[in-house]
Amino acid sequence: MRKTGYRRRRTAVAAALAATAFAVLPATPAHADAIRTQQWGLEAMRTDEAWRTTKGAGVTVAVLDTGVDAAHPDLTGNVLPGKDLIGFGAERGDRAWARHGTAMAGIIAGHGHGSGGEDGVMGIAPEAKILPVRVILEGGDPARTKARTTRGTALAEGIRWAVDQGADVINLSLGDDSESAHPDAGEDAAVQYALSKGAVVVASAGNGGEKGDHISYPAAYPGVIAVTAVDRYGTHAAFSTSRWYATVSAPGVDIVIADPDRKYYEGWGTSAASAFVSGAVALVKSAHPGLTPAQVKKLLADTARDRPEGGGHDDDKGYGTVDPAAAIEQGAKLRPADLRAAASGYGKRYFGAGPPSAAAEEEGPGLLAPVTGGVGVLLLAAAVVLWRGGRAAGR
Repeated sequence: MRKTGYRRRRTAVAAALAATAFAVLPATPAHADAIRTQQWGLEAMRTDEAWRTTKGAGVTVAVLDTGVDAAHPDLTGNVLPGKDLIGFGAERGDRAWARHGTAMAGIIAGHGHGSGGEDGVMGIAPEAKILPVRVILEGGDPARTKARTTRGTALAEGIRWAVDQGADVINLSLGDDSESAHPDAGEDAAVQYALSKGAVVVASAGNGGEKGDHISYPAAYPGVIAVTAVDRYGTHAAFSTSRWYATVSAPGVDIVIADPDRKYYEGWGTSAASAFVSGAVALVKSAHPGLTPAQVKKLLADTARDRPEGGGHDDDKGYGTVDPAAAIEQGAKLRPADLRAAASGYGKRYFGAGPPSAAAEEEGPGLLAPVTGGVGVLLLAAAVVLWRGGRAAGR
């Protein structure tokens, strides 16, 4: 009985977290070499300059998401063995198992494919490793309807598991920004655990900019780098949530992503923006591995471009658009600080009352709030097929 109860708490994740709507529009064919030219985010984030120092080697980015297609040609060799904390729904190998997670992994650490890697998606940190942790269901997974009525602790468990496996960066392209969203003690404790162990936590600020700008969790937890979205002109995306917790902004409009079906899609969302910043953090951590999460967060804020008027902070873009090349350069002037600085500026141990006791966990369901259909953090409310690789055409 105890084992069954645990499985119910562990796997019954609030599935609406994975509100990924790949609403495929009529296909727009494009040549393979057009994929890279459409990745405007690479230029916007000055990756060429950053790559003169590092491409992310030696850094592990945990992608807490749906599954990740480790066999995708743009990711082969970059995906480590992961963990499935859901345990139901689509099965490994199904397209519905790994669409959103694969898209985020590609933005972070895609290396392209072809003789010189000139085809497909190139990530911000193409030499970083991806640690996949399945903590949410895809939007098209039929199991979501069943799971939406239950509770679970997969997100908090996933953060702790990833940290214990040595993750340097935790990417959370997910969240709850529904009207009923509220902080969860277990999640907050997991975030603080990650920070205390030296892992940088990055999360989507939310896609509720046109729906009331509701606070989104985990983006609003202390210590998290919360990311809003901008378009190719550096303008705040209307859909991107504007809130006090915004740290920096990153590309989130017309973003080219990889998919398990070996096609490429274009979509939008603060999910993508979060992934871009996680890639940027991977570059900074690769160049300066001794920096604490607090130092990395401040570094990104201090070196951001297109800063708000007056050079301060605003709810739309935080401190501006992330610039990994500038952060790497400025980081060379810093000395690694005591890891306790990771929670600087945060007076209490937990955001809420703290995690439940072991006895309480045995008696009742997990504390992760059930997420409703109002969640609006994840990528791709609209997408369009861009190109299908010739080598995978028969798959």
